Amino acid sequence: MLKSFYLTKRFFLCLSFLVVLFTGSYFFEPVFSLARLIFILFCTLIIFDIFLLFSQKQGISARRLVPEKLSNGDNNPIEIVLGNKYNFTVHLNIIDEVPVIFQKRDFKINFSLDSQQSDKIKYNLRPLTRGRYLFGSLNVFLSSTLGLISRRYCFAADAEAAVYPSIIQMRQYELYAISNRLEEAGVKKIRRIGHTLEFDQIRNYVKGDDYRSINWKATARRSQVMINQYQEEKSQQVYCVIDMGRSMKMPFAGLSLLDYAINASLVLSNIIIQKHDKAGLLTFSEKIGSVLPAAGNYKQMNRFLEILYRQETTFLESDFEKMYTTVRYHIKQRSLLLLFTNFESRSALERQLNLLRNLNRQHVLVVVIFENIELTNFYNTPAADIENIYSKTIAGKLILEKKQVVQELRQNGINSILVRPQDLTIAVINKYLELKARGLA
Repeated sequence: MLKSFYLTKRFFLCLSFLVVLFTGSYFFEPVFSLARLIFILFCTLIIFDIFLLFSQKQGISARRLVPEKLSNGDNNPIEIVLGNKYNFTVHLNIIDEVPVIFQKRDFKINFSLDSQQSDKIKYNLRPLTRGRYLFGSLNVFLSSTLGLISRRYCFAADAEAAVYPSIIQMRQYELYAISNRLEEAGVKKIRRIGHTLEFDQIRNYVKGDDYRSINWKATARRSQVMINQYQEEKSQQVYCVIDMGRSMKMPFAGLSLLDYAINASLVLSNIIIQKHDKAGLLTFSEKIGSVLPAAGNYKQMNRFLEILYRQETTFLESDFEKMYTTVRYHIKQRSLLLLFTNFESRSALERQLNLLRNLNRQHVLVVVIFENIELTNFYNTPAADIENIYSKTIAGKLILEKKQVVQELRQNGINSILVRPQDLTIAVINKYLELKARGLA
């Protein structure tokens, strides 16, 4: 019981007032007598407050609801369910021992709960690294309306939750894809170029159909306008190839480039399967990480999720030759390859350009490169002095060199994207849909 007994700030304020009153009235008997009466009343209220709080063995209930899988880089809702069994309104000071990695040393929620009532409290956690997170105890400090004494309740022994790639984004884009509302999420509406589709059936013309699809022979036989109906080519292979070398360790807004690539790959693969294509995965650094053959069933997403959860970057230079050899060995069919990497200079690109050219001859290659947004923001800020002007000049040169990397890739016939990390998911979905519309994927 003593471990659950705490004195509140209100208690110490009242006690301070009494000390001042006794000190100031020591030589004035009438005032001193009044001070003694107030002190007796104060002690009586303390005993009464203790009686109220400890009149029940378990006066409140509380439990923490944590999703089994948290989503990396997103705000994950955590719920605390509270119940008041007392016959009076209680004031709660809730301290949840969130995982140490969040460094929330001032986590505190103040809440009031009416008699015999239940309620929920929600707060968000935004993890920035994948892995297992350990929650501590859920501490609830309870006080009555008097607020002189606080009783501590301790709930929810150590609990563990795993932080996976962005499941929240994956589900969000999946809903848009199912309802054909991807444009609302920022995905461009792609105009199809020509008939790069498979024939489905001949049907009656309906207002709004493409005149170029009219089947004139069937129209002549039936004496009414008939058109050919096509459907998208399916079962095409799309691979996300993720570089896990040291260049992908660079952080932006708390997340590393690798985690941006992993989150985008998970969302894109789900869209690919929704479009009835096959999604595959290859990760590499100084050695090959994981290879997941392309498949179009929904079990593939579970495989994606588990493999991406385990991927970690290294501080070594990536071996593009091993990646190229692995692609040649494992991917026999012509496929769309989305290579997530980060060439910071033209010299870094030139060392790998021959391998990328060869890959592009055998497959449709898209190289995804990240824009250094912090460098761009620094370049766009006004210069304060000569030293700042010099630094901005260097920053401008580095930004130009990154654009030249993209330009050189395109001059060699290789599709490329230069994108801000936060816009990566939309950019790769747009590129996939564009290439699919052009019949290149």
